[in-house]
Amino acid sequence: MVYAAPTFSAEGEMLAAVRSAPQRWNVTILNKVDKSYIGHVRPPSTVKVEAAQCRAFVNAMGETNPIYRDVDAARKAGFRGLPIPPTYLFCLQMMSSEEAYAAYRELGIDVGRLLHGEQGFEYHSPIYVGDELTFHHRILDVQDKKDGAMTLIVQEIRVENGEGYHVADLHQTTVVRN
Repeated sequence: MVYAAPTFSAEGEMLAAVRSAPQRWNVTILNKVDKSYIGHVRPPSTVKVEAAQCRAFVNAMGETNPIYRDVDAARKAGFRGLPIPPTYLFCLQMMSSEEAYAAYRELGIDVGRLLHGEQGFEYHSPIYVGDELTFHHRILDVQDKKDGAMTLIVQEIRVENGEGYHVADLHQTTVVRN
């Protein structure tokens, strides 16, 4: 049932609430993600770590550690420059693509059906403001769950810096509501 907002008298007494018949919705059957995408590799994407964007992220997180704000503090701590906060790598990966959800659209997935499931970071060396990073995306697995009500897309994203060194891996699971 759908209820309309009630009508009130000047004294605040409820006079009426209108009930109407239930509304019918057009239902579309959604296709599941094709398991043949396991092993799919996207073209690499590249982004430069910009100081202003990293600073905005640090501020939004409320991070107070001076190594993320002050080059001298970072150098005293043993870094060659300002390191990025660990979870900022996820943002950089999203910013590296011309269209943030292109990978999902390529698979025929409506981005309105996506949920962020899980992510993990494995760093092999520090990443700094000013670095240029290249992301290499690969789908490791596609799993149906809850009798097909959802699909998990498991991805591994290899990250290399401008010198070609393997600096990190992102492990990401995205939930697709079917």
